[in-house]
Amino acid sequence: MLGRLLICLAPVLLGAQPPASLTPERIAEFKNLRFGMFVCWSFSTFSDKEWTPGIADVSYFRPTGFDPDEWARTARGAGMKYLLLLTKHHDGFCLWDTKTTERKVTRSPLGRDVVAAVRDACRRRGLKLAFYFSEGDWTWPEAEDGKSGKGGRNPEAKRAQLRELLTGYGPIEFLWFDHAVGDGGLRHHDTTEFVKRLQPACLVGYNHGEPSGDLRLGEMGHGSSLDDVSGSGYNARHAKGYTGYVAAEFTYPILGGNRRGTPYFGRWFFTREEWNEVAVPAADLYRDYLAAEAHGNLFSLNVAPTRAGKLRPVDVRTLAEVGRYVRKEARLP
Repeated sequence: MLGRLLICLAPVLLGAQPPASLTPERIAEFKNLRFGMFVCWSFSTFSDKEWTPGIADVSYFRPTGFDPDEWARTARGAGMKYLLLLTKHHDGFCLWDTKTTERKVTRSPLGRDVVAAVRDACRRRGLKLAFYFSEGDWTWPEAEDGKSGKGGRNPEAKRAQLRELLTGYGPIEFLWFDHAVGDGGLRHHDTTEFVKRLQPACLVGYNHGEPSGDLRLGEMGHGSSLDDVSGSGYNARHAKGYTGYVAAEFTYPILGGNRRGTPYFGRWFFTREEWNEVAVPAADLYRDYLAAEAHGNLFSLNVAPTRAGKLRPVDVRTLAEVGRYVRKEARLP
């Protein structure tokens, strides 16, 4: 019985010692990223739903344009230092030219490797790159399409997809793993070890589930010190007691923010035209930027492109105003 207990605790105990690649200098460099743009653009951009099951034909993803340079330019103007890109959501649609499935963007009408194009735009604008990745996948064996926690099991495919992302697109600052539909058949501790073998300096975080990695994620969270898990949002109860974190991130969408009570709360993808002028005020975003600065956090602000592949005008305006605050060209009201 005790042996089983120790085996179960092993990931947490191992997590207490950061990898040798995470030197104090690397950790300080990472925390200095401070503020970035989280981009969600996929099937759900076209469904007016956050989760989009039941799609068999990749032509469902049919943007009329794609402007990653606008995304990167807007991020840079807002004082952001990185871009966190959704690479695959729960529906299994891959935004890169993967060899693991035909369910990918290069088979869609767009016909372009979105991850590669965003990487190139980030390089031109001096932005670092990070990836969101859904661990589970509704197209994998044992999955139940559209169901929470039912993303099936395919550890070989999970490893293969991560290997492509981590070896084909340059240095990745961190991986934001979404556990909403499960771990895909590869436990978090094993996933973390796999990532570290490929990119030792890449930080790893999970939005909930088995605690592992070195980055405390905060979906719908807020700025807080590393020992205060209240800033972890949905992840708070999972992060409590885990000692392996060296840095913390929090995120919410510019449409709706992290406060409940509105019909657009928790909308990470582009939705309906009637909400096209809804955005968290720039002054509020800057206050959360200051909270991230005070606590050494990363603040990943979700800004979702439209079906035309561009940012909403209200987001561009709002982020330009945030940039003026960040550069001290304007003062808070």
